[in-house]
Amino acid sequence: MKFTRSLKLLIALAVASQLAGWTMAAEQKYSKSQGTSNLSKKEVNFINDAAEGGLMEVRMGELAQQKGQSADVKSLGQRLVSDHQKAGDELKQLASNKGITVPSQLPPKHQKMIDKLSSASDFDKSFKDAAVKDHKKDIKEFERLSKSAEDPDLKSWITKTLPTLQEHLRMAEQLGVTRTTSR
Repeated sequence: MKFTRSLKLLIALAVASQLAGWTMAAEQKYSKSQGTSNLSKKEVNFINDAAEGGLMEVRMGELAQQKGQSADVKSLGQRLVSDHQKAGDELKQLASNKGITVPSQLPPKHQKMIDKLSSASDFDKSFKDAAVKDHKKDIKEFERLSKSAEDPDLKSWITKTLPTLQEHLRMAEQLGVTRTTSR
């Protein structure tokens, strides 16, 4: 009888220990996904969106360098690649310091846009339109979060990066491309 009670107690302790381990693992996963500096969900989502958007801008820039017809399109493409890679590296470091892993590959929605751009019959015009539209959307999000972000490191990165996005928009809007017609 004593042996059976001891065995039951040992089994109960083993089960409790396993459950405690699972609970701790789940808490660590949650803590890592939320970051070590108590970033809000909105801030974590912004970081992930900005990382994905930066990857898309780099890919757009690479396409512009490969497929662009005008020197201005190729030049803006090169600028997108260098600026967004730099900003992406800074964001990746910031995120890592907060315990967040940012995406390293384009999500399907951005890949679809890149595929569409890549196969456009008038690449320069399509590139200009995409660059203007995307940068307007990004600037709006950066400005919105610059006012509400509570994390000082994230706020600093946004403030540092926003003028570059505004410059990209200005450059894209000034591209002298017009739709070509095939005859």
